[in-house]
This record gives sequence, structure tokens and C-alpha cells, in this order.
Amino acid sequence: MGLQQNWIAFCTIFFKEVRRFMRIWPQTLLPPAITMSLYFVIFGSVIGSRIGTMGGFDYMTFVVPGLVMMSVITNSYSNVSSSFYSNKFQKSVEELLVSPVPNWIILAGYVLGGVARGLMTACIVIALSLFFVDFQVYSLLATILAVLLTSLMFALGGFLNALFARSFDDVSIIPTFVLTPLTYLGGVFYSVKVLPDFWRGVSQANPILYQVNAFRYGMLGYSGVVDLDIAFSIMAIAVAVLFVVCLHLLNTGKGLRS
Repeated sequence: MGLQQNWIAFCTIFFKEVRRFMRIWPQTLLPPAITMSLYFVIFGSVIGSRIGTMGGFDYMTFVVPGLVMMSVITNSYSNVSSSFYSNKFQKSVEELLVSPVPNWIILAGYVLGGVARGLMTACIVIALSLFFVDFQVYSLLATILAVLLTSLMFALGGFLNALFARSFDDVSIIPTFVLTPLTYLGGVFYSVKVLPDFWRGVSQANPILYQVNAFRYGMLGYSGVVDLDIAFSIMAIAVAVLFVVCLHLLNTGKGLRS
């Protein structure tokens, strides 16, 4: 296929994914907005007033970047995992596999569809946060880079989950038993500086900690104890590795061909 044909194929897959989650927005975009609004009210207005400041910021301001990243992670991941597995379950993905469309185009279309949903929910949560806090972005480049790499990483993770999933239950296992605990323990609601040395060291094995703190630095100029160069390096390497692994599995038909 030529460049123009590849571009048309990519746009077709990408816009199909965008239309899918936009068509069912009460299930894809509204729940994150409601959930995050509850977090703002409970952790900000109720609990935050008792906690005081953290990292030099009032607790409500401190927790906003973590809540944004939590919504990006869950939505980027779930969009790709549910969509690709549904197509695999319905066997409609076989039409793509037998077409002349390169596999990397298929992968890019699904993944960037998940990224689009992740970024859209990030914008929704940030817009909602403006009703509760007043802040300015400290570093626009760091903010965009952190949210983009995080969304790419978990969209690729969702694709990987969909490849190996054999039932719809398999699609929900990873978000429930892996992503949720890692997210809550990734510095969303607290600074790792408040932890004892041992648990601070354990927390640094959590990749989500680096993503949350890199984004927090971009928005507030505060990153806790995480080195930003290390954080962005880890995210970039993870995206590259996951892309290569997903493409290899797609090329070999892992989880797609019986």
C-alpha cells in the first residue's frame, strides 16, 4: 500500500474509535466527570481542609494532577482493551488482518483512539477542577509530554490485554486488580516524601508514581522525590517496548489466530 492508502486506513480506524466512544459518551465520558467531581468534593472540600498543605500547596491543588492522571490511565487503557477485544470477539478484526493494511497502521489506529479518549477525559477533569482550585500551568511542555506518554503507554497496555484476553472477564481483571492499586499507591493523593524511607523505596518501583509526579511538576512545579529525567526516560522506554511487543504479537497473530 502507498502512503495515501496507509493514511486513509489509519484515519478510518482512528475515527471509528473516536466515534465509538463519542457515540456512547454517557458510558465513556460522563462517568469520569462524575467520579472526579466526587473526588474533588470529598478529598478537596471535606478531607483536604483537615489535611492542610502538602508539598507547599493546599491539598485540593496538590491532588488535582493526580486525579487527572488517574482518569487518563483508566480511560486510555479501557478504551483500547474493550474495543479491540470486542472486535476480536465478533471476529470483525479478521477483516483487517486479511486486508493489505500494515499491522502497524492497525495498532496505531486503535492506540491513538485510546489516547484521544484519555486526552479528552483529561481536559474534562481539568475543566472541572477550575471550579474548585485556581492554578496556572508551570511547564506546558512537561505537562503535555507527561500526559501524552502516559496515555500512549496505557493504550498500548490495553491493546496487549485485549490480545491475550479470552473473555470479557479477562479484560476487566487487569484494571481491577493491577491498575487501580498501582494508581492509588502512585502518589495520586499524597507525596512520597511523607512516607518512611522503606515504603518510599518500595513506591519508586511503581511506574505510575513517575507519571503522576512528572505531570504534577508540569502543572505545579513540584515533583516530590522523583527525578524528572528518569521519569520521562522510563515512560519513553516503556512506550517503545510496548509498541514493539504489541506489533510483534500482531504480526505473529498471537491471540488472534487459532
